[in-house]
Amino acid sequence: MKTSDFDYHVPESLIAQFPSEKRDECRLLSLDRKTHETRHYLFKDLPGLLRPGDRLIFNNTKVVPARLRCRKETGGAVELLFTERIDALSWKALMRPAKKMGKNTILSLAGEPHIHLVITEVSGDGSGVVSLADTAIAASIDDLLQHFGEMPLPPYIKRKPIGSDSDTYQTVFARHPGAIASPTAGLHFTGELLEKLKHVGVDFSFVTLHVGIGTFRPVKTEDPRDHEMHKETYELSAEVAAMLMETRKKGGRNIAVGTTVVRVLEHCSQETGYPVASAGASRLMILPGHSFKAIDGLITNFHVPRSTLLMMVGAFAGTEHVLKAYEEAVKLKYRFFSYGDAMIIL
Repeated sequence: MKTSDFDYHVPESLIAQFPSEKRDECRLLSLDRKTHETRHYLFKDLPGLLRPGDRLIFNNTKVVPARLRCRKETGGAVELLFTERIDALSWKALMRPAKKMGKNTILSLAGEPHIHLVITEVSGDGSGVVSLADTAIAASIDDLLQHFGEMPLPPYIKRKPIGSDSDTYQTVFARHPGAIASPTAGLHFTGELLEKLKHVGVDFSFVTLHVGIGTFRPVKTEDPRDHEMHKETYELSAEVAAMLMETRKKGGRNIAVGTTVVRVLEHCSQETGYPVASAGASRLMILPGHSFKAIDGLITNFHVPRSTLLMMVGAFAGTEHVLKAYEEAVKLKYRFFSYGDAMIIL
């Protein structure tokens, strides 16, 4: 197994820069795990693809507007992406440009020169720790992000965030702030579609995984097992764990909505073979050869080449079959990545 096994070409014209006008009218490619047959639908056709007693499991994390634009005392522009909360006054952050960003550098918010931050730690990888210089105007960095932060769109979206991203880059069931990227498979669901799914007898459950910076980091090692996975905090409640067991007992299927849900459920099933309630941090990397214990199906978007997310999907449905489906999607001009179209694998 090599990282290059998970490579493919997608034309830039197919990398979605904006969401579909209606969340549930994006396209949906269906891949059968047993026959490897593909079929094509719209996402709003989903109720007809599921059975009464099936359970969809969603990630209810909420994206933090984690990007701030700042200026150094010399006037140079600096962009900060806050990646992990340390406490109310300090966060870990990625800094761009990273060069010449030394310890004790003072930054002011662009357009708000009276609000100051200070870089208290610097690492060699372009990251560091940024602290609030004073609390006279803002009580915490959390407050700054809520008032002045931008949605942290992925780097392949080649535009600045716009006001509507605050809604469109957030799922309709987002509840718990903490993510710096959206669990994008959930973006296609509307309140109306959820009601239709309930009407046909599909059940819902929710877990939480705060998507971290690792979702943006490509795998650069030739052997993916040498890739360092960043930790992401998660929670699976006892109630949801019991629901998952009951669904299978009754003959239903547990279908993860997104790779983040897969990571939670598989992490919580490693020792026992079934999901056990827990909360903490996961570094689980799912590669081909993984024995899936908790899920029977997956709804997911189309992922970046050589990414840990594509490797996970390949582990679930077979890398060869997934890449063949991707090739078909490219030919049919599906939209790719976060604001793109979707797949369902059953």
